[in-house]
Amino acid sequence: MDAKTPIDDPFDIATQVTTIDGQLRGHTSDAYWAFIGPFGGATAGVMLRAMADHPERQGDPLALTVNYCAPLARGPFDLNARVIKTNRSSQHWSVELSQNGEVAAFATAVFAQRRPTWSHQERTMPHTTPFAEAEIYPNNGAAPWVGQYQFRFTEGRPQTTSAPFEKPASARSTLWIRDTVPRKVDAISLASMSDAFFARIFHVRRQLVPIGTVSMTVYFHADADDLAAANTEHVLGTADASVFHKSYSDQMTELWSPDGKLLATSQQVTYFKA
Repeated sequence: MDAKTPIDDPFDIATQVTTIDGQLRGHTSDAYWAFIGPFGGATAGVMLRAMADHPERQGDPLALTVNYCAPLARGPFDLNARVIKTNRSSQHWSVELSQNGEVAAFATAVFAQRRPTWSHQERTMPHTTPFAEAEIYPNNGAAPWVGQYQFRFTEGRPQTTSAPFEKPASARSTLWIRDTVPRKVDAISLASMSDAFFARIFHVRRQLVPIGTVSMTVYFHADADDLAAANTEHVLGTADASVFHKSYSDQMTELWSPDGKLLATSQQVTYFKA
């Protein structure tokens, strides 16, 4: 985004990229603060934007992998985005996010020139309560970033207790997700929403424990035209996990348009202390 363009949307402010003396810069947002640093989805969003808004970018996001190295402190940070390779239909990128000379996160992305072809969607959207009929999950004074989203759980609503359950609960949840300040879903918000699910270990143990995303990969199954046609401000999300072992766990997610189009899927590995 151009530094001179007025921005008033909280998410766009949090993921804004400006150019100062030839250097791409971003700034943390208190509205998207987590426990010891920014919400990982906002960090993924600003890194994707640094590449997507670059004048050399060709095509739409196809895949994004973000590795979180260290917490960011409040304040400005630098972004170094570069093209690694441009092919006929795909373009490969990398970006480093650094603060005070230290790398806090780095990402790679593939952008693709999508062309009309034969199409088939094997998976179907879960049958669930419609968005308008689903109950809004209360914020209850959680981390600031939680207040930037509206969550409407239809399966696997979080329940936390002072002590973990003797028998682990299900890691699966289904919910509608929307920006609290309504905003049309685009690739940047899909990247962020892919990390907007509460940690699976919270669901399984029904207890809050220290956690942090280590690495996340998002696969985009819709380009800019598809997202414009979807014309939606909310998505249906599903999240699940396979294993919790020796301080790390996985997470698999899906993000669906209200009319049943699979927009994005993601996988991540998360650190936990329990």
